[in-house]
Amino acid sequence: MELWIPITLAAAFLQNLRSATQKHLKSVMGTTGATFVRFGFGLPFALLFLWALTAFGGHAVPAPDGRFLLWVAVGAFGQIGGTFLLVHLFSHRNFAVGTAYSRTEPAQAALFALVFLGERTGPGSLAAITISVLGVMLISVAHMHMSWRNMIASVFARNALTGLASGALFGVAAVAYRAASLALGGPNFMMQAAVTLVWALALQTLAMSAWMAWKDRAEFARIARSWKPSLFTGFAGASASFGWFMAMTLQQAAMVKALGQVEMLFTFAASVFVFRERINRIETAGCILIVAGIVVLVLAG
Repeated sequence: MELWIPITLAAAFLQNLRSATQKHLKSVMGTTGATFVRFGFGLPFALLFLWALTAFGGHAVPAPDGRFLLWVAVGAFGQIGGTFLLVHLFSHRNFAVGTAYSRTEPAQAALFALVFLGERTGPGSLAAITISVLGVMLISVAHMHMSWRNMIASVFARNALTGLASGALFGVAAVAYRAASLALGGPNFMMQAAVTLVWALALQTLAMSAWMAWKDRAEFARIARSWKPSLFTGFAGASASFGWFMAMTLQQAAMVKALGQVEMLFTFAASVFVFRERINRIETAGCILIVAGIVVLVLAG
């Protein structure tokens, strides 16, 4: 088994954990604050990861050049933009359709990788990406009275376009992070991922801090009151991102993100075995498609 596969599975699990804790934080602070926690409280842990690699790995921190800084900025702000649009979808009617279209991120990442990096994805991998994306989209509309025909017809609806834009920004961010990490040129994939993560989180923390200082300074107090759960969220988020960045240094972003759809399976496993919730036939079909896509991806890879 190639190394990027278990790293991606671990990253998806940690991201699922971070999402669960972040959802709890939204009950005690605003969306902006909960989003900031992901970056601001993750930065100290990213710095800790980098220090550990330097202290125990014996590697010098690679010096970033202009190409690295450009790509990491594109990734950092693309991720913020994608998150903003995804949150904005919840203010729309039938937001599930928009959310479904945002799940096209792996497919869009494959396109952006071809355009910006000249990376080609093989037929088997493209088939796997398509299957897994369809599975996630199916789950997203599982509780709606909507056919695939109506969903395709709604592609030009406002919420669908917002979802596609969100997926596009996340896709650009994934490709940009891979490009930034590769631009460092060494000394190894772990150090490259750690340096990229530190720069990305630093930019995002500065941007989110400036936004809150301008729009809602009271949010800082709400964050301070919830510093303990925020620390755990930051740790889970930074650990997940470190995993994503390592995997995307080793493998194309589209393939990593396609395998990362396994996060949805972790969510359903928690729903069924922990919270004793039932899932319907459409959700089951979506899960089967995700598993099928992952199997095809591993075999094709």
